[in-house]
Amino acid sequence: MSSETNQPTHGLTIWSTSVFIVGEIAGSGVLALPKAIDNSGWIGLVLIVVCAFASAYTGAILGRAWLIVQSRNPQYQSHVVDPYPIIGEQAFGKFGRYLVSFSINFTLFGVSVVFLILAAENLQDLISHATKDVSFCYFIIILAVALMPVVCLGTPKDFWPIAVGATLATGLACILLLARIIQDKDKHGDTVVHSEQEFTSFFTAFGTIVFAFGGHPAFPTFQADMKNKADFKWAVLLGYMIVLAMYLPTSTSAYFIYGDTVKDNILLTTTDSPITYIVQTLITIHLLFGFVIVINPFCQEVESKFGVPKEFTWKRCVARPLMVLCALFVAETIPRFGAILALVGGSTTTLLAYICPSVFYLKLCRKPRDDTAPFVRDEFIDNEASLQKLDTDFIEVPLWEKILNYEIIFIGLIAGIASTASAIKDIASPSSFRVPCYVDPSKPA
Repeated sequence: MSSETNQPTHGLTIWSTSVFIVGEIAGSGVLALPKAIDNSGWIGLVLIVVCAFASAYTGAILGRAWLIVQSRNPQYQSHVVDPYPIIGEQAFGKFGRYLVSFSINFTLFGVSVVFLILAAENLQDLISHATKDVSFCYFIIILAVALMPVVCLGTPKDFWPIAVGATLATGLACILLLARIIQDKDKHGDTVVHSEQEFTSFFTAFGTIVFAFGGHPAFPTFQADMKNKADFKWAVLLGYMIVLAMYLPTSTSAYFIYGDTVKDNILLTTTDSPITYIVQTLITIHLLFGFVIVINPFCQEVESKFGVPKEFTWKRCVARPLMVLCALFVAETIPRFGAILALVGGSTTTLLAYICPSVFYLKLCRKPRDDTAPFVRDEFIDNEASLQKLDTDFIEVPLWEKILNYEIIFIGLIAGIASTASAIKDIASPSSFRVPCYVDPSKPA
């Protein structure tokens, strides 16, 4: 398809798309990664870098897979609300679609719950001097109600200021948080004790790290709103480099300064000061903005299943607040963001970020096209040599890239299973159980 006829005249640029990626991904990782590094040891710092580049690569090939699907299926060259499930269907039929749809819904819903719990926890701590006896369970309800009107906005291109606000808030918060951690060095002394690494804690930490980089369910939605969809790979790379620059300094400094004293939420570990309050405020802003960004693709797919029009109607204003209520119920049932984060990260986030992109891309490249459908060359074909003409059109994948994808699939599969099992074990452990908010609101506080 030619860029003249099929590229939108208005849409997201490389920079604005990367801002959406950062706005969706960063936030919870800044708060949760320091504890994950303590649980995994120094090797966790290496995992952060590896996961960042692996996620950037799989995000890029996921975008490439969508371009392949569009080139072979003209009906998908206009805007669609569920591109990732369509990629799965083109690769493996209905099974691929259902697998991706379930995984996306589980992941995005889980991320939304995590953001809601974290925002409530931060808000409670921020105004604790005035609300000492008020459980954070009530703050979850307050925030959920406040977010209901905002989630009724359409698609990412309709609320780009929210993505910009989320990214700027997180970037500034990371700088201030790093300064606060370094200032705490004198308080904690030169001797730092680290937690002993165990199988369960290590793979729970892996799930947290994967979660911190797993924005893939929303990537095709962002790509669909771009002016030039072939530039998505550069947006992904830029986005992940920004996220890595946010994550690595704070996680490294916390590991060597706090050691095993670090808590699930790093903000509950730092010494109280004006800087700490500013960081909490900025991160809370990001989490609330991130909630709107993350839940949007989930809302779009659910609406498509129930025939809710794409245009702004009363049906959207009913459907989306109901989805927020569902997230509120789960948050009140399991008021532990770390447990949900590790479970989602080890299971469906690993599947969507590391396994499905590679499997789908390799399958689509060697899958013969439907002879009844016109094949339109697109920007994903780098040169004439990459498209071999046999009985049907297929795309040749270099040997090194095949090996790389197989390695990503294998490691993601093994680590994902281990992480999921570890997270379930942690949730089911009597020592870590918390009473649901609606049973006793004072207990989780």
